[in-house]
Amino acid sequence: MIKTAEAPGGDYRFIPGVSQYSGGVGALPGFRIERVRFANPVPLRDGFARAADIIRNTGRPLTALCACELRSPAPFTEQGFKDFNASYIEILKSWGLMQDGVNPVARSNVCPKIDPPSEPSVHAFAFTTAAAADAPASFVVSGSGEEQEGHATYRERTIRFGDTSPAAMREKAQWVLGEMERRMSAFSAAWRDTTAVQLYTVHDIFPFLEQELGRRGALRSGLTWHFNRPPVVDLEYEMDCRRVHVECVDDRTA
Repeated sequence: MIKTAEAPGGDYRFIPGVSQYSGGVGALPGFRIERVRFANPVPLRDGFARAADIIRNTGRPLTALCACELRSPAPFTEQGFKDFNASYIEILKSWGLMQDGVNPVARSNVCPKIDPPSEPSVHAFAFTTAAAADAPASFVVSGSGEEQEGHATYRERTIRFGDTSPAAMREKAQWVLGEMERRMSAFSAAWRDTTAVQLYTVHDIFPFLEQELGRRGALRSGLTWHFNRPPVVDLEYEMDCRRVHVECVDDRTA
């Protein structure tokens, strides 16, 4: 059983992960997760400022932020990714979200192949709000690529590193699907509970779409396939998923 911790002042619990993100989040009883997507990606600091206005206007504290979806211009090198994460974490610290160095916020960060943003930007974010005691459970699982934890470099921990053959892509997908299932289990959930599943790759998924995603139940609510790359060079396949019943689009242009 995966252990979770309660986010101070956030009204959600999370799967402890690495410094840049948690493995996923689930609203506590009496609360629900709401998601806001920007019509167009907003540069990182401006995006967080806009998110702060939206959260505060609902009467919630900034510590209610529980997840964000980012877009970057192109995959980072390993050092570039470390540098980006350091600046990202500083924003969370300023919101009071990281206590004792623990990051409760779920995250996806991917790179559109077509029409990418000119700088790292916010695509969407989620936060907790009060709900009826019998409101359905809600959760957001962080994005995961085909890299395993516990090794020094991505080369050492990536499934079929450097291989994008059909067989390799299927093996990558199998690992990521298993990681999604493992993380959902922390919230007593499975594919049947999801309201949205997102996939990020620029490679052909049709050879294994039915057998792997379909047979496992990942397509029950459809699939949103973003023609995006994962955030680090040589990663090729990423997914995230969620159970969120309230979503909206912020289409302000300024």
